[in-house]
Amino acid sequence: MYVYYRVTGDKGLARRAVGDMMAALEERTGVCGRLLRRCDDPDTWMEVFAPLHDVAQFTRELASCELQHRVGQWAERGLRHRECFVAVEPSSAS
Repeated sequence: MYVYYRVTGDKGLARRAVGDMMAALEERTGVCGRLLRRCDDPDTWMEVFAPLHDVAQFTRELASCELQHRVGQWAERGLRHRECFVAVEPSSAS
C-alpha cells in the first residue's frame, strides 16, 4: 500500500508523528513501513507498506493508527491518499 501527501507545518514534528504511527502499525500488523519523499519536492511524502497479506485488515489498522497518532494534521488539507497494488502474475504458457 502507498500513502502519499504534502506535508505542512513543522516537518520534524510530522516526522516524529509518522514514525510513531508506523511503529504502532508494525507492532499491530507485523508490516514494516518505509517513509520516502519526492526527489524534486521535499514536501511530498510517501509511506510504503508491503507485503500485505490481508489488505482489508491492514487498512482498518492503518485508519486506527492514523487517528491515534493524528498524522492527518500534518497533511495539506488533511488529505492522505491511499493506493494499493498487487503483483501481476505471469501468464501461463499454453
